[in-house]
Amino acid sequence: MQALSLGRFSIDAVVERAGPTRPTWLLPDAVPEAVERHRAWLAPHFLDDKGRFLQSIHTFVVRAPGLTVLVDTCVGNDKDRGGRAPFHMMRTTFLDDLRAAGVAPESVDVVICTHLHVDHVGWNTRLDGGRWVPTFPRARHLFARREWEHWSTERDDDTRQIMDDSVTPVLDAGLATLVDMDHRVSDEIWLEPTPGHTPGHTSVRLCSGGRDAVITGDLMHHPIQMAEPQWCSHFDLDPESARKTRRAFCERYAGGAVAVLGTHFHHPTAGRIVRHGDAWRFEVP
Repeated sequence: MQALSLGRFSIDAVVERAGPTRPTWLLPDAVPEAVERHRAWLAPHFLDDKGRFLQSIHTFVVRAPGLTVLVDTCVGNDKDRGGRAPFHMMRTTFLDDLRAAGVAPESVDVVICTHLHVDHVGWNTRLDGGRWVPTFPRARHLFARREWEHWSTERDDDTRQIMDDSVTPVLDAGLATLVDMDHRVSDEIWLEPTPGHTPGHTSVRLCSGGRDAVITGDLMHHPIQMAEPQWCSHFDLDPESARKTRRAFCERYAGGAVAVLGTHFHHPTAGRIVRHGDAWRFEVP
């Protein structure tokens, strides 16, 4: 993603991993003939020549003078994710890439997790001497209270592992704050409730210098869901709510001046929603 200027903010994406994904692995309705109907506007950025989705896992870096904010922290290294094979025991250069983008872990002021899934909380912590310690030791980590309440009561092994290695250590260190789903980080950054994918899912709104942007989180995983908002991910916990949220989101931001930044959208990542018939499309510069 090319750095986006937004008033006094600059917004960058630091990618942990990116590449092709079989569409039905993510969206069960995305069979080849249905996907091909959208090739003209999806290719080449979001659909490859073999009909595979192009996806990305990245963190957004939002910077202003005296403030550095990360939105979502990807998968992380050394995490036991036996039930989620693509994410198991990853070893990436993410922290080096973050530093190359000008962000030292100690310089981060705020970390926002749109929700508490495995690929949004991983770099909250790193392994140090056999212990999980906060990666961003000065940062205030913001978790929606509704989201934390949901996942902290889950009993399956995979969820417990994610909470134990990527969420609880930050809470134990006194670096986390549980907030309302419409929490205002500042006058220029606030959360927007977008439930459905998970109960406490939020998107992130930014407004500075008369310019606006919104970071989606996982209310949609791929731009094709703007044209097919009824298509739900395998990972949407409440499909009906997720559909309503997607439609409302597209209605709200279509045709306006708000830049839309997709949390799993492949490069160029940022664009605008435009109306197309009874649904929408994603336009990139």
